[in-house]
Amino acid sequence: MLIPENYFEKVYAGFLGKCIGIRLGAPVEPALWNMDRIEKVYGFIDRYVKPYKTFAADDDSNGPAYFIRALIDDARDGELSPEDVAKAWLNYAREGVGMFWWGGYGISTEHTAYLNLRNGIKAPDSGSIRTNGEIIAQQIGGQIFIDTFGLVNPSDPEKAARYGEIAASVSHDGEGLNGARFFCAAISKAFDTSDLNEIIETGLSLIDSNSDYYRVARAVKAYHDEHPDDWRGCMRMLYRDWNSSKYPGNCHIIPNAGVCFLALYYGDGDYTQTIEIACSCGEDTDCNAGNVATVLAVANGIECIPEKYRTPVNDQIVLSGISGYLNILDIPSFSKELCHLGYKLKGIEIPPEFRDLKLGSLFFDFELPGSTHGFKASDECLCQIRHGNDPENAENGTLEIIYSQFYRGQVCRIFNKPFFVRSDFSDERYMPAFSPKVVSGQTVSFRLYNDQWTGLDDLGINGYVHTINGTKLIASYNKPKRGQWTEITFTVPDTSGEIIDEVGFEMEGLTKKADRCRGLLYIDDFHVYGKGKYKIDFSKSHTDFGSLIPLVHTDVSWRKIGKEIENLRCRSAFSFTGNYYSAYSSIALNVRPGSGEQHLLALRAKGICRGYYLGFDGKDNVSVLKNDFGITQLAKAYFRWEYGRTYRMKAVAENDSISLFIDGQEIISVKDDAFDYGMVGFGSTTLGRTYFSDAEIETDTGERKDYEKQI
Repeated sequence: MLIPENYFEKVYAGFLGKCIGIRLGAPVEPALWNMDRIEKVYGFIDRYVKPYKTFAADDDSNGPAYFIRALIDDARDGELSPEDVAKAWLNYAREGVGMFWWGGYGISTEHTAYLNLRNGIKAPDSGSIRTNGEIIAQQIGGQIFIDTFGLVNPSDPEKAARYGEIAASVSHDGEGLNGARFFCAAISKAFDTSDLNEIIETGLSLIDSNSDYYRVARAVKAYHDEHPDDWRGCMRMLYRDWNSSKYPGNCHIIPNAGVCFLALYYGDGDYTQTIEIACSCGEDTDCNAGNVATVLAVANGIECIPEKYRTPVNDQIVLSGISGYLNILDIPSFSKELCHLGYKLKGIEIPPEFRDLKLGSLFFDFELPGSTHGFKASDECLCQIRHGNDPENAENGTLEIIYSQFYRGQVCRIFNKPFFVRSDFSDERYMPAFSPKVVSGQTVSFRLYNDQWTGLDDLGINGYVHTINGTKLIASYNKPKRGQWTEITFTVPDTSGEIIDEVGFEMEGLTKKADRCRGLLYIDDFHVYGKGKYKIDFSKSHTDFGSLIPLVHTDVSWRKIGKEIENLRCRSAFSFTGNYYSAYSSIALNVRPGSGEQHLLALRAKGICRGYYLGFDGKDNVSVLKNDFGITQLAKAYFRWEYGRTYRMKAVAENDSISLFIDGQEIISVKDDAFDYGMVGFGSTTLGRTYFSDAEIETDTGERKDYEKQI
């Protein structure tokens, strides 16, 4: 069972295709949107019915992107266990915020499973029928979070089905596990064939033939065989025979499985038709369209996805886990990570193009067909962005910019967004929160080729960054020569504590109005990397999606009071920020204890349940603590501290050394190599109140390449 030659492209197609299906179905997801109402209001869903500025986070993408990290963090030798996936749930989900629907214990399957885990019920009992009953255990989540487990197991349906079942068992049981097995197996088989019947039969062969999941598939096929042109009639059959009154709960898997099979059969192997039918049927439209989209996109490849659906997604989605850095997801880069896992799981040597993942930096090479890596133009009349090919070597992909009408005073920005604020979104789905992916001190480099057709003077190219408070900082000035590649490099300037939300370059006309510039610009190998050193001025922070930017909070009280942030808590509470992959990192803050016994900084936090904590820990005591799904004290030292007094605390992680400085003096240092990268942050594991201000952060992105330690 080898890796397909076009594995990378198919994984990219599969995950991008899923994201498109989710976005297409989201506006008509609520249960009130049945088939007839959708038809009355929108007709057949053959376009995005809402023009989202940026599509907000969704549970259907949160789960596949975060739960697959069980293979990175905990699975060993390629063997996945329910407990591995359960740790991903606890480590990356902020209780009550984002990730999935927090509808209450005994109401939301995921919320129920999460609270079971928090209260000591191990997976898979956390999601079992024995623990939660048949209704809760068999809702739709069993199949909507598992697509990536199929993508990392190409051409091996049996293993893909097993991984899907393991992942789903944290929260589901019974028919929920059948759904996970079916879709993971179907995705895996789609790497080998585009024959829809073969794909479906392979998936069905790996589930219980006495199950309702299997039976609803056969019922849909039988109706389709008799009425091959009447998908609406088939949907009415599902309303009659497989409806939610027979399968109760908030979103049972069986009625939705029926819609998935309807879309697959009546879509007849066509990606676009399949997702459009899935959305036009009603039921849980974003879930169903997302699942069938992954299968069809893998089977047919990236060329099957039309531009009308690709362009608004623009290769970028956002998530809502605990890491603000990981929450900004570049689809091509994530696809490469999935491919890396696929090779590792099969025990096959990783090809050179997959070894260098450049984790911890932004790297956009535009090699995948049609890829844009989220780049935008500030003025689409002056500049249109599309994927292109190197003018000197057509086999290499680039970003192509068509520009026209440029004269002196005309400016257009070409940029990537490394940070988002609430105003970038049209809605508040699943409450995303973000950490900056580009910071002061880092290096920006890219290659540029100017194929300028008109204009006596050359086009001006100015590297720049822009902040959320509206400040634009020009960092370099260039006049690239026509007809050749030019390397442009600049250092990200000091933003005085403001958060960067655009990085890129300005195109500036330098000619007279009568002598306008027109032509094509090609961009390749856009890279942001290296050490960053920056401040966070909390007086400039505001609350977006429930978190003070640029922090991601756990779910207790954090509020801004002047220049300080107050944390009032009755249990463990932290705010995290920074580069998730930072190996070297330091965080310095003013810390003013208000009440309680703990006031801590965090280093190398790999989530809520993993990281180092340093600071005041009991009367006249400082500690270095390690959290690895349980707190261990690594070291302690005497230090007399007082309530109401402000201390300048600095925590530093370098190689295997973890150190704490207070008011400029090193107080305690230990060596530990359990965690070699992670976020920074601050908070406490116990009840109390603390005030924090004037943050200074240093990170070395490291461009991590050592996945050899993982899997």
